[in-house]
Amino acid sequence: MAQKTEQGANPLGYEPLPKLLRGYAIPSVIAMLVSSLYNIVDQIFIGQGVGYLGNAATNVAYPITTICLSIALLIGIGSATRFSLELGAGHRENAEKAVGTAITMMFTLGIVYVVIIQLFLHPLLRAFGATTEVMPYAESYTRITALGMPLLIVTNAMSNLARADGSPKYSMTCMLVGAITNTILDPIFIFVFRMGVAGAAWATVIGQLLSFLMALNYARCFRHIHLQPHHFGYRLREWGQIASLGMSNSLNQVAITFVQIVLNNSLTFYGAQSEYGSSIPLAACGIVIKTNAILLSIIIGISQGSQPIVGFNYGAKRYARVRGIYKLAISCNLVVSAIGFVLFQVFPRQIISVFGTGDVLYFEFAVRFMRIFLFMVLVNGVQLISSNFFAAIGKPIKGVILSLTRQVFFLVPLLLILPLFMGIDGILFAGPIADGVAFVTTTILIRREMNHIRQLEQQATQGNS
Repeated sequence: MAQKTEQGANPLGYEPLPKLLRGYAIPSVIAMLVSSLYNIVDQIFIGQGVGYLGNAATNVAYPITTICLSIALLIGIGSATRFSLELGAGHRENAEKAVGTAITMMFTLGIVYVVIIQLFLHPLLRAFGATTEVMPYAESYTRITALGMPLLIVTNAMSNLARADGSPKYSMTCMLVGAITNTILDPIFIFVFRMGVAGAAWATVIGQLLSFLMALNYARCFRHIHLQPHHFGYRLREWGQIASLGMSNSLNQVAITFVQIVLNNSLTFYGAQSEYGSSIPLAACGIVIKTNAILLSIIIGISQGSQPIVGFNYGAKRYARVRGIYKLAISCNLVVSAIGFVLFQVFPRQIISVFGTGDVLYFEFAVRFMRIFLFMVLVNGVQLISSNFFAAIGKPIKGVILSLTRQVFFLVPLLLILPLFMGIDGILFAGPIADGVAFVTTTILIRREMNHIRQLEQQATQGNS
């Protein structure tokens, strides 16, 4: 009870860590799974109703969605981290300004992004690897889904703030409403109305609209703050602070987009020189990446669930709890990753078959791609959780560096170099090699940080005694 009095009414400062992580991570995991299901459901129904060219189209369009999510994470994680740190330090007015500024950022950047997509869609899709065969499907799909990008930014960013405010279930429900709507409308629009990829796109946008309306409503009912008109606005310094704290998560998404572009173009180029042709590797890659996205969404959900707990306790100088929640999040991640590893190695064909049919060459390549490219999936979640941990304790530069290790510093060079000697197989082996090196780098950085936190803990103990 003494701890509760010391930390005020916020349970982040005194509740047992396993209970807190369950309460925050499970809704966050569900919300992230639901978010990834928007693309997965489209991929499944398009694969069944249109064929593998439709799947290739959604793969080509996927970088546009990941860029959108990077904007949402920049604002959502950045503002949620600042919100948690300020609440932990007892600065309520600063927390309110952070939220108001973040909402202004969401709408501004969302509108700018959709305008850019509509103006430059064709060259963007070409740069993302669209072939002549795939382009009509990709353009039809993306022209419509772009309309929902501002909605997606607001929904995801507000979900992070709701979670940091102590309402993880509300955050989860926002995502569930849209995903369920999308899942119901997809088969109706594709199979009943025969709208093809355009039907899948409209189902996605309608689902996003419902999630957006529910997420926006949370601005009126925050639990620990009360927003006033003067909290909103274009405070450039506040924008910069929010962006710096969300940068590691955002750049990780941007890096994923960059990798996807390099991967798509490399598969198209080297695939054309192989027996598989250019379209089969492109379609198979989309399925493997999005299947892995389900696993990553669980890991990111665990990471985001731990973020408000880490941020609040670091701001309140309760360092033992900071170390404890990190170790707990890593343990949960390893269990989930082990399950994913078994599924990807033992049941790849069954997983791929869910996304539609194809010929013998298609399944042959897709199975090899999944088994080889995702071979080190057991450890790659450690980097995600660790980079978010650095952001949560207010050290965004370390988080940014760690976010870029796997995707930019290691994977992209390997994707460009290995195929020169191994052909299309070099693309497959680039994934596990990059994952392994990134894991070693993460381990070194996080050990140093934990030693520093132990020193802070000792100093705090000595100061109290």
